[in-house]
Amino acid sequence: MRSLRRAVSLRQVLRSVRWYVRELTDESAYDRYVAHVRHGHPDAEVPSRRDFERMRTDRQEADPRQGFRCC
Repeated sequence: MRSLRRAVSLRQVLRSVRWYVRELTDESAYDRYVAHVRHGHPDAEVPSRRDFERMRTDRQEADPRQGFRCC
């Protein structure tokens, strides 16, 4: 019973760490975008992750206030 509690606790910690790292690195941005498109624009086509990242990079490079990239 004790080992089961530890396993559940460890799983919760790992899940929390995964969530934190995904938020910190903004890897979850695509998931949020897909949820937004499906909810707010159900008829719109959802771009692939690659297309989303390209759009995001283009937007950031076009507007220096969005984030500075030196190289």
